[in-house]
Amino acid sequence: YIVGLFPIATWLHRYNLQWLVRDLIAGATVGIVIVPQSMGYAKIAELPPQYGLYTAFVGLCVYCLFATSKDISIGPTAVMSLLVGQTVTRVVSADPSITGPEIAVALSLFTGIIAMFIGLVRLGILVDFIPAPAIAGFMSGSAITITIGQMPKLFGIKGINTQDSSYLIFGHFFQHLPNTQVDVAFGLVSMIWLYGVRYACQVLGKRYPKYSVHLFFFSIMRNGILVIFGTLIAFLINIGKSTSPISILKTVPPGFTAMGVPVIRTEVISGIASSLPSGVIILILEHVAIAKSFGRINDYTIDPDQEIIAIGFTNIWASFFGAYPSTGSFSRTAIKARSGVKTPIAGIFSALVVLLALYALTPAFYFIPDAVLAAVVIHAVADLVSGPSYIKRLAAVSLWELLIFVATVVITFFTTVEYGIYASVGMSIVILLFRIARPRFWGLGRIPLSTAVSSVVYEDEKKQQPPPVHSDLQNYLYVPEGHPSLGKLVESLPDGILMCRVDESFTYPNSSFISDKIITYCKKRTRSGGKVLSKGDRQWNDDATPAVIAARESLPRLHALILDFASVNRLDSSGLQAIVDAQNALNRYSGHHVEFHFVNILNPAIRRCLIVAQFG
Repeated sequence: YIVGLFPIATWLHRYNLQWLVRDLIAGATVGIVIVPQSMGYAKIAELPPQYGLYTAFVGLCVYCLFATSKDISIGPTAVMSLLVGQTVTRVVSADPSITGPEIAVALSLFTGIIAMFIGLVRLGILVDFIPAPAIAGFMSGSAITITIGQMPKLFGIKGINTQDSSYLIFGHFFQHLPNTQVDVAFGLVSMIWLYGVRYACQVLGKRYPKYSVHLFFFSIMRNGILVIFGTLIAFLINIGKSTSPISILKTVPPGFTAMGVPVIRTEVISGIASSLPSGVIILILEHVAIAKSFGRINDYTIDPDQEIIAIGFTNIWASFFGAYPSTGSFSRTAIKARSGVKTPIAGIFSALVVLLALYALTPAFYFIPDAVLAAVVIHAVADLVSGPSYIKRLAAVSLWELLIFVATVVITFFTTVEYGIYASVGMSIVILLFRIARPRFWGLGRIPLSTAVSSVVYEDEKKQQPPPVHSDLQNYLYVPEGHPSLGKLVESLPDGILMCRVDESFTYPNSSFISDKIITYCKKRTRSGGKVLSKGDRQWNDDATPAVIAARESLPRLHALILDFASVNRLDSSGLQAIVDAQNALNRYSGHHVEFHFVNILNPAIRRCLIVAQFG
């Protein structure tokens, strides 16, 4: 178990020069991307830009010790930054004595502790209870929220609280649109550059395949090139001016100025407590989902529990550097994978690029335009929004999942990402429990199939079987009575025999429901064995008319019920008792013993349970 906590020990002795070169290229590429991104994400988190660099550095250099994924890139992400920013705004407004960095460090420490505990006790299975539409919903909602929040910076508009709900920011943005500053030139040109280069490289890569690698790396460098030229132009504009005509990043302290043992006050803990569950959900869901996805793409298997341990330890360690919570980034992971990464050690090379930026490039960061960083952030998060094709597919597959997705996006848009996460998880669990508690119940009929039995010639043995014997056998295909395409061909079973199927395990949440369905189904298709001699003998709740009573008398009496257990994987004591109760109720209704038969039992444990209850 202890050795399993450090997967690096299983492959480090096989590390070679070829791997080193590939990791160096991939790591440096991600490093160039993460430096401007991390500073932009720190602004979303309502923190000074250097805290984004701290978060990027620690996540990149520590993760490789625990990693089971070679592709994933740890660091600040858009959704987590948004949650941190909304938490900072909420807590500081309630208690101005608490600072943003205090809140960020506390979130990193406690989300890390909780995540590491979940991984150590192997509770990673909990991730599987949250469906993909829920994840896509709060990711899309968060991306829309971030994009709208960056619009004022893109246009140089001041005086708008970008931590309000998205619809308020959207409205205030258009109200203040006449106050647009010269920053808009930097912002719009940056957006044109970022999308123009990406599109051009994609088109040229398809047209000239032999240059596709060069075009890919040039496309990756577009963020860095943009920041360099944007900073240079801003520097030239500010020569000889006491105040800058555009919003710029200003002073970024070199080195790790916030490093130290975290000092967590009780006021901070009480302030962030409500954000911890959503923070842990984001950490684990983003990371594990991305790691699994790229593991499948690149043909290797990850250990979800080990990945949760890795992300937990990374965030605990990060709190000593003043970092805020970090997790896997989809965009940077995709870049890392396409760059040809071979091992998790590539993260160390990315960390060295961040370290270089922290100690050597901070004076140049002073003149980075806020509009340029806003463009970088918008460009990075735009791909997180699920498009029309995804929505159409959800609508075609499951309206329940479409409801989860749409509701999560709407709630995130009108409130906060925290409420969006809680809503998505809550709705997913409710729908899961509803599907278990209210499974589909089918009454079955049959379709006759004619088959001919003939001899078979075994070519490999060069041997002829005895002369063929033909016999017409009448076999049947059992399908739901209301089958959409075969319904017209379905015929009823012989009089007094009924057959039904349940599409779920027979357990305590649904046992009463299924039992009632069985009894109701049988009563509708058979008549009672008792004689109603007078009005006084009728049940008080039997409101049948004489015509209905006469029609009932033409129905057969129930003799046997066949239960198809092909979809039943579990049968607990409540389910077993419900079957016994249903048989007793049908015995009383029919006036004699009704045989219960079970077919397609796939689980031997179910067979044993039925034998215990004296079925068979």
